[in-house]
Amino acid sequence: MKTLAILPVKAFGAAKQRLSPDVGPDPRRALAEAMVSDVLAALAAAERLDAIVVVTADEHAAGRARATGAHVLADAAQAGQSPAAEIGIAYAVAHGYDRVALVPGDAPLLDPAELDGLLERAASDGPGVAIVPDRHGTGTNALLLQPPDVIAPSFGPGSFARHRAGARAAGVAAHVEPLPTLVLDVDTKADLERVASVLAERPGLAPNTRAALAERAPV
Repeated sequence: MKTLAILPVKAFGAAKQRLSPDVGPDPRRALAEAMVSDVLAALAAAERLDAIVVVTADEHAAGRARATGAHVLADAAQAGQSPAAEIGIAYAVAHGYDRVALVPGDAPLLDPAELDGLLERAASDGPGVAIVPDRHGTGTNALLLQPPDVIAPSFGPGSFARHRAGARAAGVAAHVEPLPTLVLDVDTKADLERVASVLAERPGLAPNTRAALAERAPV
């Protein structure tokens, strides 16, 4: 089953605004760039992905994406995560992909084996949706759409319920997949502390994010 990973990437200078009370502009930009780098490395290591697309308006993100072999699509409108994901979905449909995995750029602990496991489990299913919730159970961190346009992505607060409702409306199954390393995204100081705690226990994980955090405090 031909599978495309889609990674929407917000301009690094505008990313992670919710961290601004605790992290200054330059370290915040460096952290956003580091997390995307670690996510790209994990996607490149996943065996069940056929290709990776990065949707972005940021030249630094585009350069990092190309360095890993990913294809870059321009996000000219910069209208948010869901419209950026739709750009990737249109590409997937046009190029004959059977399904897409919409993956966040702020989940640097992503384990390629976990993603491969999800893709393997879904491979024998028909049309459907797999939802990876955030750690609060109300948002969506990642989304597997089979076929790519089976539902429209609708990220943001309350997106978990919207994606389940979208699957019901489309008449397809919606599976909940709380993958441990994808549940941990970084939006707040508490999220950052959780990621730092995992990195302290697993020395080889997410080297770029580790280095970015080390600029603020040792991890």
